Amino acid sequence: MAPAGRLLLLLLLLLVPMRAVPSAVLHKGIGEPCEEHKQCQSNCCTTSTLSPQKYCASLTVFRKCLSWQKPTGYQCSDHKECRSSCCVTNSRSPLRFCTPRTIFFQCLSWRKPNQDYCSEHSECHSQCCLSLIETAPARCRPRTGFLAQCLPL
Repeated sequence: MAPAGRLLLLLLLLLVPMRAVPSAVLHKGIGEPCEEHKQCQSNCCTTSTLSPQKYCASLTVFRKCLSWQKPTGYQCSDHKECRSSCCVTNSRSPLRFCTPRTIFFQCLSWRKPNQDYCSEHSECHSQCCLSLIETAPARCRPRTGFLAQCLPL
C-alpha cells in the first residue's frame, strides 16, 4: 500500500499546476549570506566584519545600506574604511590606522615631537620647523613669544 500511496502522490504533483511562488519568499532574510542587494528582502547585501563574506543587513533609518566599518585601532588605507572616517599615521611608521576625530571633528595625523628633524612646519606637532644655525639641520621647535609664533629663540 505504501508504494501505491507514493505513486498517487507523484501523479498528483505532476497533474496539479504549480502556483507561482511570491518573490518575497525567494529573498533572503537579515543575517543570511548573499552576493547582491537584490537577493535580500531589505535590498541590502553588505559585509558585517573584516571577513569578505557578505550578509543581508537592515537599512538605516534614512534607508541607506551601510557596510561594516573598522573601529579605532584597525589598520586602514582610506578614510572610508573607518567608522570615524579618519585613517592616518599614528607614529613614525608609514602604516595608517583608524583614529578618532578631535572634539572639533578634525582628522589629525601624527606629527613629530620637538627636537625631531624636519623639513617643513606641517611635519611638527608644534607646527614650527626651524634651524637655529644656518649649517644645522632643521628641527621641530616649540612656539615662542606672547603670540606663540614660530620664531627662533
